[in-house]
Amino acid sequence: MVNEPELIPTRKIIWKDWLYNLGALFGLVLLSGVLAVLSPDFLTLNNLMNIARQSAINSLVSVGMLLPILTAGIDLSVGSVLALATTTMAILIIKLHVNPFIGVMVGLLLGAFLGFVNGILLTKLHLPHPFISTLGTMNIARGLALIITGASPVSGFPVSVQFLGAAFWGPMPVSFILVIAVYIIFHFFLTRTTTGRYIYAVGGNPEASRLSGVPVEKVLIIVYTLSGLMASLAGLVLVGRVNAAYPLAGLGYEMDAIAAVIIGGASFFGGVGTVWGTLVGALIMGVLRNGLNILGVSADLQTVAIGAVVIGAVYVDVLRQRAITKSRR
Repeated sequence: MVNEPELIPTRKIIWKDWLYNLGALFGLVLLSGVLAVLSPDFLTLNNLMNIARQSAINSLVSVGMLLPILTAGIDLSVGSVLALATTTMAILIIKLHVNPFIGVMVGLLLGAFLGFVNGILLTKLHLPHPFISTLGTMNIARGLALIITGASPVSGFPVSVQFLGAAFWGPMPVSFILVIAVYIIFHFFLTRTTTGRYIYAVGGNPEASRLSGVPVEKVLIIVYTLSGLMASLAGLVLVGRVNAAYPLAGLGYEMDAIAAVIIGGASFFGGVGTVWGTLVGALIMGVLRNGLNILGVSADLQTVAIGAVVIGAVYVDVLRQRAITKSRR
């Protein structure tokens, strides 16, 4: 009986965490219901598959972005990494006639390498915050993409390269099947591996993790490497959809990814967030954009709406942190 009062705050925290995580799913259902009422075309099979296809790119970028945010960091370079990886792939395959498989692998590895560089800048050069290192990488990668392409798109990929972004398995886009497979892998990585648990620990309290023997620098390097890899994989899907690589591709993708992660229940304070919550957040972004398009809302107003959603999600995160802090007192 003496210990019971100490358990009550913990139960409150768990209940609020469940409510917070399910809130994103409830929001997705509510948003879909509203759009279904406003437009009879919204719940058609073709439109739902279109949402899945449109959401695939942001979903892949977002699951990579989840990892830095879990460590209380951020990766602003994902859009530029996507652009440099895809334009490099295009130059190799289309201009230099390199084997498509080799070209794709080089593009994916380049994305991972740029993420690795972000991790090295943060851990070995001890830059004060990932905002600084990834902001620098963002500009470098974007500039290199413009240089190697002469600021022009490169088009004409072979069918094999377009497969992930263009093919369908029945009514389902292959790109969304890829998303589900990637999310399952990341779910097991974060919940069933030592490194995954370390990522949450580093986000919760990096100093305590370091004192407990957690290789914090190694964990951060892995986190940013995977973020870069996911950006380049998303770029491969984008290439399949449009059959071209653009040096300005990926502009604003980092904002959409951050929004999806936060809407899905992750916290900017680190240590909180799930893979499936992130997927729900990415789907909310996709449903919102699709619904606004169906309703004839201009692209400018869509940007305003997305910005408002991001602010709202971050504010909810702040309120949640205050509630947790109060419960623990």
